[in-house]
Amino acid sequence: MASALVNVPKKAKRGDVIEIKTLISHVMETGFRHTTTGEPIPRDIITSFVCTYNKEEIFRADLYPAFAANPFIVFSTVATESGTIEFVWQGDNWFSVTQSARIVVE
Repeated sequence: MASALVNVPKKAKRGDVIEIKTLISHVMETGFRHTTTGEPIPRDIITSFVCTYNKEEIFRADLYPAFAANPFIVFSTVATESGTIEFVWQGDNWFSVTQSARIVVE
């Protein structure tokens, strides 16, 4: 099971550049390793991350086996209006985690 942490300022002034931080804990398997009997261990990674601000996409990343097992992603955006920032991580084996945070823009 994965758990996600997001850090979004609770308040910002209109036009401010805000920093958004995300961290998700995930048991990763690259697909390159084998068991002691030589059987390949199936790949299990997070393959994509999408962030939306009031349903408009503001950040997207495609992730690959060489990326961290627990991806820490930091990016910036401009505070334009109060609303919801939603984060979606998707991966192999129907993995999906969604988290959201509210921001008040004054």
